[in-house]
Amino acid sequence: MSVRNSLSSASRNHVCINYLDFLAASCKKRWSFVDAIYGVMPIFGMVTKNPPIKAQNCADDLRELALQVLSTQVSDEINIARLIALAEQLHITRFDILLPYSFSEKQLDNIRAEYVKPLSLQLEGDRLSVGVAAGSQISS
Repeated sequence: MSVRNSLSSASRNHVCINYLDFLAASCKKRWSFVDAIYGVMPIFGMVTKNPPIKAQNCADDLRELALQVLSTQVSDEINIARLIALAEQLHITRFDILLPYSFSEKQLDNIRAEYVKPLSLQLEGDRLSVGVAAGSQISS
């Protein structure tokens, strides 16, 4: 599956992200010095080189931004937390992430700790359903 297909919309409001495709694209891309800094230094991890393009589809914006900040140089938990933060910036409040393997409860706790804000994480096999609080508390 290509990176173009790594995000799919089941409906206008629901996005499904194939995390493995982002990692594969990250492995194939040629890294510049700046890309390496974005990938490994947490303080720069969420800074993107270009602002969101405001595509017709938020999934396209999310794909473009995710390709800038997801890195094989950091843990899956940090990458997932970054992906959640990007989705929140684009006002995507509910989405699924297809994982390469099922996460443990400890890994889910690490994602919650890394993301800091309230969110709902529900794991069903290798599919992680994410709900981001839109200005209010959300139960996990």
